[in-house]
Amino acid sequence: MQPELYLSYSSAFVIGLLGSTHCLGMCGGISASLSMALPVGRGFRFRQSLLLLGFNFGRIASYALIAALVALVSTSAAQHSKMAGMALMTLAGLLLIFMGLSMGQWWQGIRFVEKVGAPVWRRLSPLTKGLLPVNHLWQALALGALWGWLPCGLVYSTLGWAALQPTVPSAALTMVFFGLGTLPSMLATGYAANWIRDLKSNRQFRKLSGILLVLFGLWTLPWQALLMG
Repeated sequence: MQPELYLSYSSAFVIGLLGSTHCLGMCGGISASLSMALPVGRGFRFRQSLLLLGFNFGRIASYALIAALVALVSTSAAQHSKMAGMALMTLAGLLLIFMGLSMGQWWQGIRFVEKVGAPVWRRLSPLTKGLLPVNHLWQALALGALWGWLPCGLVYSTLGWAALQPTVPSAALTMVFFGLGTLPSMLATGYAANWIRDLKSNRQFRKLSGILLVLFGLWTLPWQALLMG
């Protein structure tokens, strides 16, 4: 594994962790509702865990697929044009900065970026209704695979970073690590953990996460190229 890819994978994981409060707002409700249709009794906790893991596996698989589709275009463009590569780096950095400003509740401009995926979601969202209530693993997997296409500024910000990867598989793997970073809070929400709800409303945590995401974005920007011209 190349050192720069390792850094990107670990950083993508950290971005997922930092953005977990945003994930709770976008996906936390559906994750928590997976348990509601299950009868409480023997085997409840096992079935609950199976459905939660299935939903999140489907969600992360969709992130990887979207990254692969984006990378098919971005890697080719970056290889053929140095300017295209710098433009991608600039876009990725700005998206992370926008997401950080949103997390810190300083500016919500990332919502305009989320509108990019709205047409696709309008076509996919009706399919989710046919999968509810979720009683079987295949339903949880399918629901997660559809939910991964929900317009989300945090996902788009990380996708911009994944698009900088040199190959399609490395771009997809970047999003897998990002998804794994969001997993702890998503699972905790599914288990109705009170501490994760408190974390979501903690202003200090949101501001700290926002600052760190902005720093990630600033680090991503191609400063040398921008300053030279």
